[in-house]
Amino acid sequence: MTEMMEPMLKEFREEVAITKRVLDRVPADKLSWKPHRKSMTLGALALHIATVPGALARISQFDEFDAAQANFNPPEPKNLEEINAALNESVRAAEECVSGMSEEKAKGNWRLMVNGKQAFSRPRVEVLRSIMLNHWYHHRGQLSVYLRLLDVPVPVIYGRSADENPFV
Repeated sequence: MTEMMEPMLKEFREEVAITKRVLDRVPADKLSWKPHRKSMTLGALALHIATVPGALARISQFDEFDAAQANFNPPEPKNLEEINAALNESVRAAEECVSGMSEEKAKGNWRLMVNGKQAFSRPRVEVLRSIMLNHWYHHRGQLSVYLRLLDVPVPVIYGRSADENPFV
């Protein structure tokens, strides 16, 4: 692994533990629940969170990705086991991608295309940071709100929640 990718891999591993804590709170009997008609269901959101790192790891191996070819509507999981299995596979794929990425590949440009037209071009490491990690954290935050609305105790994420305090 390159020195450039070490901090990202370390952060990723720490965030995996936090993500597992949040996903472990998803109630099995509420997978079809959603807070608003425009929102994803709880199950679809949880499955999306489980799969984001691995999906980005896979597409980052190529020099470009055409978003027109993607389906951005996460499927509905059948159960919590499906979500957990997806997370385990996703984490494995992301760790393999980040730990095996050369500095040259990390600095190399990656392009997002839409119907063959370039939407943006950025160094691959920036794409991994913004979409694999920041996008992942964004959706995990959404999930914590879903849990609150369902009256499920929200776990510690970076500090105390209204339900847990790691400092006492």
